[in-house]
Amino acid sequence: VQLQASGGGLVQPGGSLRLSCTASGPTFSRYDMGWFRQAPGKEREFVQAITWSGGSTYYADSVKGRFTISRDNAKNTVYLQMNSLKQEDTAVYYCAAERAGPWTSLRSGVKGWDYWGQGTLVTVSS
Repeated sequence: VQLQASGGGLVQPGGSLRLSCTASGPTFSRYDMGWFRQAPGKEREFVQAITWSGGSTYYADSVKGRFTISRDNAKNTVYLQMNSLKQEDTAVYYCAAERAGPWTSLRSGVKGWDYWGQGTLVTVSS
């Protein structure tokens, strides 16, 4: 599966942004989807994930109550709605895909995902 992320940009602290990630191929609904981010000089970190059906979501504590992941299997697209953005949310955001399966701790790291998009830059600054 090939992934294309979009929607990044410059936003002021407290603002909102919605990222999209569109997947190629007819089997999008067979994949769990995730969002990661990587700030300058830091390792790529888990942000949120959603199971193939959208029935379960997982999130990092740093984005709890501010970010929401969702998906539209008819459009082969996963979204990340980001509200109340902070300067520390500044990073390149990557979408990832993995064949649907049981959620394990491995999924909270990069090794738990086989497919990656190219990333989209989010800058939170006044």
